[in-house]
Amino acid sequence: MPEQNYKNHARYVPLYHFVLFGILVLTLIGSFVNLYQSWGDHMRIYSASLISVLTVSMLMLFFFARIFALKAQDRAIRAEENFRHYLLAGKPLDGRLTIHQVIALRFAPDAEFVALAKRAADESLEPKVIKQSVKNWRGDYYRA
Repeated sequence: MPEQNYKNHARYVPLYHFVLFGILVLTLIGSFVNLYQSWGDHMRIYSASLISVLTVSMLMLFFFARIFALKAQDRAIRAEENFRHYLLAGKPLDGRLTIHQVIALRFAPDAEFVALAKRAADESLEPKVIKQSVKNWRGDYYRA
């Protein structure tokens, strides 16, 4: 696996993010076309409606599966970084930090972490700015 940095830290699973999503979008378009063409036909309208509803449900499932997994991982990151800050500084993270700021701070090595966390809280830094402020990137190779 290549060394992580700001430019390549986003995680994409091509089969999930591109292939599966593309298949679902094409299926959604096809199901709506089928529903439109079946509108006056009492023999086909039920099955066309059912296919459209199931396709919308699958698309929702696609998004919710990703969102729920990331929310759980965000909670774990918050706990890990709070513990790391406690070990390094003797106190928990500043309560003013948002979850997105804490997630961005995880890329900072121990030598930069405490000072960057204080700066992020004091200056209300955006997560993007926090990530760009990291000098020696600490990769997160287990992000879902």
